[in-house]
Amino acid sequence: MSQVAYLPAGKREQTKVQNRQAILVAAREVFGELGYETATVRDIIRRTGLAAGTFYNYYRSKEEVFAALADDGARRFGPILKSLRAQHGGDFESFVRAAITAYFEFQAAEHANFLARRPAGEPHVHIHGETPEMAAVYAEVRDAIVEAVSGADGPDPDYTAAACIAVAREVGEKMLERRPIDTRAAAEFAVAMILGGLNGLPRAG
Repeated sequence: MSQVAYLPAGKREQTKVQNRQAILVAAREVFGELGYETATVRDIIRRTGLAAGTFYNYYRSKEEVFAALADDGARRFGPILKSLRAQHGGDFESFVRAAITAYFEFQAAEHANFLARRPAGEPHVHIHGETPEMAAVYAEVRDAIVEAVSGADGPDPDYTAAACIAVAREVGEKMLERRPIDTRAAAEFAVAMILGGLNGLPRAG
């Protein structure tokens, strides 16, 4: 029988929370460093220092870990986006500006948290692509843009959302490479590209 089985119920629950958190922190770092496709469960386990069996007590695959991280990102960003949608109502341009700015600020905060967890003196490792939280926020913003454009006398909502997010994603990745990270300048550039491009698109109907 394992040693954990002899722990009081409260201690066991605390250990479960700590182990789960250790796995998620390690997975966030591994996905950020290696990219989702390249990362493996073994990479995550090595980063946690836990036994492989402990990992599988909580998650069956890297897909489940990724989903847990994405859910957390959507949970944290969802209320922000919902508030922005309520504030800007039918004003599509002001909503796009606010949403892109919030998206970049979220990216910058996630990037800062990632770097803060690295041991002092360890060389900088560039984040390859988005973390699961960023991917979830991407989906939230896309859905909001589709909703804002749908039913309006405007361009195709699916294409519009895809174009807006493509610009934001590429500019956001370049923003994270720069020092200092300037979310305002990145947002101004991305919004100008998006709105300037939309003005030349054919309208629905």
